[in-house]
Amino acid sequence: MRILAKDVAQAAREQQTDGVSDGGGAAGEVELKGWVHRIRDMGGVVFIVLRDRSGLVQLVLDKDPALTLESVISVKGTPALNEKAPGGAEIKVQALECIARAAGDLPYQVNGDPGKTGLEALLDNRGLSLRSPKIKAIFKVQATVIEAFSAYLRSQDFTEIKTSKLVGSSTEGGSELFEVAYFDRKVYLAQSPQFYKETMVASGMERVFEVAPAYRAEKHDTPRHLNEYVSLDVEMGFIDSEKDLIELEKGLLTHIFEETARKNSAELALWNAAVPNADAVSQSPTVRYEEAVKIAGAESAKMGGGRIFDITPEAERFLCSWSLREYGSDLLFVNEFPRRYRPFYTYPLDASRTMSFDALFRGLEITTGGRRQHDYQAFLDVLPKFGLKAENFTNYLDLLKYGCPPHGGFAIGCERLTSRILGIANVKEASLFPRDRRRVEP
Repeated sequence: MRILAKDVAQAAREQQTDGVSDGGGAAGEVELKGWVHRIRDMGGVVFIVLRDRSGLVQLVLDKDPALTLESVISVKGTPALNEKAPGGAEIKVQALECIARAAGDLPYQVNGDPGKTGLEALLDNRGLSLRSPKIKAIFKVQATVIEAFSAYLRSQDFTEIKTSKLVGSSTEGGSELFEVAYFDRKVYLAQSPQFYKETMVASGMERVFEVAPAYRAEKHDTPRHLNEYVSLDVEMGFIDSEKDLIELEKGLLTHIFEETARKNSAELALWNAAVPNADAVSQSPTVRYEEAVKIAGAESAKMGGGRIFDITPEAERFLCSWSLREYGSDLLFVNEFPRRYRPFYTYPLDASRTMSFDALFRGLEITTGGRRQHDYQAFLDVLPKFGLKAENFTNYLDLLKYGCPPHGGFAIGCERLTSRILGIANVKEASLFPRDRRRVEP
């Protein structure tokens, strides 16, 4: 009977209590399959650490099987408790089969500390670095983030949608798009599902979400940017302001953090990380843009830093530190951004401010959102102010022309949120196969 590494201790306890038979082999015998993670030859005994999808387990052999690290093996043996072994148990091996022998010239040390390896080396050897338990933990946490995001929104009567990533023009009025040859014309990789989300709200579905890649042809080279990333998108109808969206996101993040704590305690421990509790999220403040700039400036002055004129990456760090000190939460929301800093379709609060917001978490912006313009004539009136022409937004205008409710939404950068949960410095580490200005492989 094949079991996983995480189940060996339980199998050993059961055998100790009343014995176990797999129905065909020796009493108490179990089978494990996985990769050779580590080998220690102690002379009269050989210890092998086997790694499978659930974790690590120690194997005990009385002779050297002449294996290489990362070889794929199958073993049969008897589980036994041993508090000094990984997981508190080990397998006394009766039979071992090498299923696939790994070459001896590993270009990356899978059983080493990835923190001692440069980022480029980790990414150049991605097929191997993803085998590292600590790196693999990133994506177990990320899987929980996506699962919890979707589950919470479904519980709030949202419908999941999947939209096209090939678009005829920018959905946001920008120019930072990747061109794609499409038969006899050029199309572009979508920056966001913005238009499609709004279309589904106007269709009567009212509440929709999507988990999908998004593409930005921005020539960034920073620890916070990717050119392809996973966007967790939300759109809902019949809202009054961005504050409705902030409250929704608070509930959403609370659920994500709770599920991560429940399902990923081992992965969090590997990164010496913890997630905020429900009280911390509920206490996170909402601060107007102008006030946020003043707070960041005051925090900078205390540290002997320069003046702050905008919500820069430095200001984000200052604001999160301030929020943690004053409210016990390193999550906060900045709203009422000036019109000059928000897309043309953002709903105005007055002549200078908008019903928009950013969520900042542990020193990094993870979310941008706000209420959208739903009034047909108001949308037409604002286009010239941004140097835009109505003929370039025919489909969008049709959406508004035939009855669209007040609505809004936001998008969470999945890799950014994952990196903040685990305290990872570079967002590229939270992408399975990151794409930036220089990297399109592996």
